Amino acid sequence: MYIKYNVGNITKIWQNIMVNKRIKHYDKVLPILELYRCVQSEGSRFGRPTIAVRTTGCTHRCYFGEGGWCDSWYTSIHPEKGAFTFNDIIKIYDDNPHVKEMMLTGGSPTMHPALVNELTHFAHERDIIITIETEGSAFVETDYPIDLISLSPKFSNSVPVIGAVTPGGKVVDQKFIDIHNRKRMNTEAIRQMIAFHKDYHFKPVWDGTQENLEEIETYRIELGIPKNKTYVMPAGDTRETLIEMYPKVFDLCAEHGYNMTGRDHIIAFDTQRMV
Repeated sequence: MYIKYNVGNITKIWQNIMVNKRIKHYDKVLPILELYRCVQSEGSRFGRPTIAVRTTGCTHRCYFGEGGWCDSWYTSIHPEKGAFTFNDIIKIYDDNPHVKEMMLTGGSPTMHPALVNELTHFAHERDIIITIETEGSAFVETDYPIDLISLSPKFSNSVPVIGAVTPGGKVVDQKFIDIHNRKRMNTEAIRQMIAFHKDYHFKPVWDGTQENLEEIETYRIELGIPKNKTYVMPAGDTRETLIEMYPKVFDLCAEHGYNMTGRDHIIAFDTQRMV
């Protein structure tokens, strides 16, 4: 069966053939580190009540210098073990029937294709809008297209430097950097995501430098992403660093015609987790 759906002025055709891997045991602990109710605080669906599903494990090891390490380093640099089952996901939606959105984040959710696919089935059955936040390192085909792909590829300003010390006390060496760079810019995977899934936005992290801005803009043009689908996000992993960056991103977006997105969960709760 083929289904047509419209995204802006583009009509996409999706062939509904259930062929992808799924979760077989709903009582088995999955690579889900956090599961909680919150409000979407980034991107084009800002402000909407949602359930956050945070996976553990990542292809990247992001370090933004003065902007700090990845704000979810406990899923990537020092990944903690999963703690939730698929039954836990069902229960949190049963307990919060007013919430009709899901944010799948990480880490790198695309490292877990069976989980991603199972969540699209769950979202389809319950009429839930699902967003996946991804650095774009891998394309995952799902039985039901994802509503929104939140693309946040990591540019050269995310590469760790030799001698830096991680939050867990590890000293960065060349092997650590090579792991980060191995899948850092997968343009083909990003093109596949845009073509296959329902909608997307481009959410680059900007560190305030002209060099980083030029890299973001070059990549945006290469992918053919319009400015109205671009949400520039400030680098920073604490309330203090973000507040310092906000005026710079504000002015940048006003001057160049991008959308601005904050990271308001950090502004509201600083470094607290599961908020």
